[in-house]
Amino acid sequence: MNSQDNLTLGARRIDPIQHDNLLVNFTTEFRRIWDSNDSSAKPASFWRPTPTPDLLPGYFPLGDVIAAGHENINEKRMVMVVCEGEISNNETNNGPALRAPIDFELVWSDSGSTAKAGCTIWRPIPPSGYVALGQLCSNGRDKPLASDIRCVRADLVIPSYIGDLIWNDKGSGARQAFSAWNCFPPTAMAGEINCIPGTFIGVSTYNKPETHINAYSLRIPIPLAIKPPPALPELSGYDQPSLLEPSRITQTAKLPWFVIRDPNLSPIEQLRTSPFYFLERADQYMLVGYGKNESSANQTFRWTAHRPQSMANQDVFTRISSIVIDGQWPNAMPSPFSARLDKNFAFVDSSNGWGKPENVQVATIVASHKAVAAYELHSTYRLLRENRSQVPCELYYVDGNSLHLTEYPREQGAEVATHPAPVNETRNDEGPNAAAVEVNILPASDTSQQ
Repeated sequence: MNSQDNLTLGARRIDPIQHDNLLVNFTTEFRRIWDSNDSSAKPASFWRPTPTPDLLPGYFPLGDVIAAGHENINEKRMVMVVCEGEISNNETNNGPALRAPIDFELVWSDSGSTAKAGCTIWRPIPPSGYVALGQLCSNGRDKPLASDIRCVRADLVIPSYIGDLIWNDKGSGARQAFSAWNCFPPTAMAGEINCIPGTFIGVSTYNKPETHINAYSLRIPIPLAIKPPPALPELSGYDQPSLLEPSRITQTAKLPWFVIRDPNLSPIEQLRTSPFYFLERADQYMLVGYGKNESSANQTFRWTAHRPQSMANQDVFTRISSIVIDGQWPNAMPSPFSARLDKNFAFVDSSNGWGKPENVQVATIVASHKAVAAYELHSTYRLLRENRSQVPCELYYVDGNSLHLTEYPREQGAEVATHPAPVNETRNDEGPNAAAVEVNILPASDTSQQ
């Protein structure tokens, strides 16, 4: 990708992440506020996110950022910026998502240091019902302006933990100590992402604080588009049915770029070319077995239902995409974000689950001169970029709760038999055709109960 491509990509307006009436986006543009030049402290510089007005109109920083060294960080770093959005008709009006601070409290002054320019650090004091997620640096002794930062409504954030040291002023000669720390989010709830904004937490000591009033992460819901499931298959004759019924995309999770590892793109290329990814779940019924009883007596048919899910396949999927399908990711904390998919989307509450992939045996008694077919729901997960190209990874799952039996000919008025039967449970449906829908599910290696 050449420099002209980067210029073109950088000029693109990117759709925001939305939570209620809060809009979240990212900027790679910054203005240097202060650096530790000419002091004996470790090199560091403080920067103000400055979202470009024509690309990100109405966006504000959540706080300043600190970089090690004095080098220019423009186009090399990305941080969150926020904007007030509209309230849709189906949302409760909890008030503005953003408010300006009502005042600032002095955290640190470099008075006495040998730095080339003076510096003060300020903590925004938010209005009631709002919180500040960062602090501001001033090149001098004056308070920042209220228009330099925004506070966020309290229900849109979650308290977070103090992380690693970013910088301290040891050696600067300042009369007051100062250290700056990052934070990391707690484990996300199902269907949500918790993400730190990229700001810093400053304290007038060298000791790591246990907690801090500015330690918050944004709560970001994972939008889930749900469509009707595929129709239940039915036998319409004695012919052998096909192995797979038509596939249908039933659920799609929309994921922001920063929770995805894309093997073909750098993070800044992800932001500019695929700010969102789509994890699709396509469902289709797969034939477990088919039997035709041509005798004059009831006959038992047995088939093995295979389970394609495995921990090894999950590990490969996670290594490529970073996504953990049935739990929180990333696996190791601390991290800038914590994400977790919706439980229904990921089959977390399924009786067989991702951790129990053993094959099972299905047995059913078929009445004289009848045919029966057993099906289970087979799901395929694919990760797509915004341009609909696929990230090279797929994951497969068979829902053990989805066993479906269909017979031919059906008794007039008989119900289609769908059996959410866990392993080792025998189900006998009452009615005039009970023998035709009796089903027994056992581990494939267990034949003692046949």
